[in-house]
Amino acid sequence: MADQTDPDGVLMLRVKRGDRAAFTTLVEKYKQPVMNFVCRSLRDETEAEDLAQNVFLQVFKSRARYERTAKFSTWLFTIARNLCLNEIRRRSRHPAESLEEAHSENEDQPSRQYEDKKVFLPTENVLHGELAKKIEEALRELPENQRTAILLCRQDELSYEEIAKILDCSLSATKSIIHRGRETLKEKLKPYLQSGEWTD
Repeated sequence: MADQTDPDGVLMLRVKRGDRAAFTTLVEKYKQPVMNFVCRSLRDETEAEDLAQNVFLQVFKSRARYERTAKFSTWLFTIARNLCLNEIRRRSRHPAESLEEAHSENEDQPSRQYEDKKVFLPTENVLHGELAKKIEEALRELPENQRTAILLCRQDELSYEEIAKILDCSLSATKSIIHRGRETLKEKLKPYLQSGEWTD
């Protein structure tokens, strides 16, 4: 059952009726979280920017079919995840078209760090240098569903129930996926963390 108090759902209903100002409001609120999610899913800043724009283009194109069966943020990140999966599949079929090789050649160069509302590490200042690289490597090595679940956990808007809807899993399976992903990350990052405790 949808949350009838969801203000973003109300805005999306206005978008459905042709209110472009409401759409602009939603884009401004979610463009950074969507960009964070897409960039970390694809690990390619240039393509991530294009795909993030496509997420909002898809939202606008789908406005007539929008129904408040879930929170707007759940619907939005479901679209984002599906577009990311489509791009990952396309890359696997056409690896020569991917920018992965160009990206790997520039691995030692600092990449733009996107601001996240949630940080799962002990202190903010450790998200630099070697640790930042190790975090990205560890995330990259996770299975897709674990990586996606961990990234979605970092969105303040999303509850476990909503993440379960995006992943199309049961709540218990989603919690298990998140737990396994966190345990794997903890193990990989143990030498670099200041504390053995996992913090959200």
